[in-house]
Amino acid sequence: MRLSGCHNFEDLRQLARQRLPWPVFDYIDGAADDEATKARNTAAFDDVDLVPNVLAGVAQIDTGCTIMGRHSALPLILSPTALQRVFHWQGERAVARAAERFGLWFGISSLATVSIEEIAALVSTPKMFQLYVHKDAGLNTSMIDRCKAAGFDALTLTVDTIVSGKRERCQRSGFTTPPRFTPSAIWSYATRPRWTLDYLLREKFRLPNLDTHVSEGTGRAVSIAEYFNTMLDTAMDWDTAARIRQDWGGTFCLKGVMSAADARRAVEIGADAIMVSNHGGRQLDGSRAPFDQLAEIVDAVGGEIEIICDGGVRRGTHVLKALASGASAASGGRLYLYALAAAGQQGVEHALTLLRDEIERGMRLMGVTHVDQLDQAMLRSRQRR
Repeated sequence: MRLSGCHNFEDLRQLARQRLPWPVFDYIDGAADDEATKARNTAAFDDVDLVPNVLAGVAQIDTGCTIMGRHSALPLILSPTALQRVFHWQGERAVARAAERFGLWFGISSLATVSIEEIAALVSTPKMFQLYVHKDAGLNTSMIDRCKAAGFDALTLTVDTIVSGKRERCQRSGFTTPPRFTPSAIWSYATRPRWTLDYLLREKFRLPNLDTHVSEGTGRAVSIAEYFNTMLDTAMDWDTAARIRQDWGGTFCLKGVMSAADARRAVEIGADAIMVSNHGGRQLDGSRAPFDQLAEIVDAVGGEIEIICDGGVRRGTHVLKALASGASAASGGRLYLYALAAAGQQGVEHALTLLRDEIERGMRLMGVTHVDQLDQAMLRSRQRR
């Protein structure tokens, strides 16, 4: 399979599987426990149907919108994800450049493999930094201060990783950061020589936003579960979130909000946006899918805070359904990670081209000339037919 033969998300996923050692692929592809929530994140979109309007005059359409005060060419955010250098040697640089080319928001993780300062200097497109609250208060302050100095557009506090989910595929493969060539996986690395040589011979793997304070993840190999369970602050609460918002002083988003009550609390502490997210199904298996929960949250706080539907997005029509349900935008990580793994920046741009074309085509077929026209009247639940 080649990139030119990839016509949808699943094609890109299969190309990534073909090119990655299996422990690395399973880190992207896997989720918690039985992975039921991961599957539901996408399946939820199938439970509602779009109801198009015809003869609407759609020769000219506008896919642009404003997200957290910045213009976006599509109602789509490339969510922050960790360890991108492991998936392809270009890592976050590839995603940043692709996001800029398409005029999109994107984010980098606390566990990014490129520094805050380099990303800020590399692109001018809107950027968010995803903050994991560590037990080391000095590290938290350092990351926030570096984002301020670098001019990041938003700080996104992840609130659903108090402890790690049980990621059984990673337990089986022994995946760590940085990766280790374990006996059980050595054949997989050996049979993916392009990935292995890129990893070994190009720049040394590191987590430059963390390694000034901690060795775990750069100097000492640890699993993601061990990192979360030992390094992150389990005492984080709403007072913590409010203090971080105040310390940051700029556009502030909470990622991992799933209940209407928590959405209300986010409004009360002055958050500008929430990402309705279950961390791609990687934390609490059996939790609700973001799209399933979206209407309840929109009913509770719609119009008071921006609401981003994060996770499960595989098609342009999924984005349209999220907007029609009241979301300000949709977002996701795997929607570009498989493409990054498959072909670096070229792969991410290919994935975004597919999504952009699907959004534009879907809007025309829906009789919509601007994304703001999408609303609940254009949706029908299959359970009510």
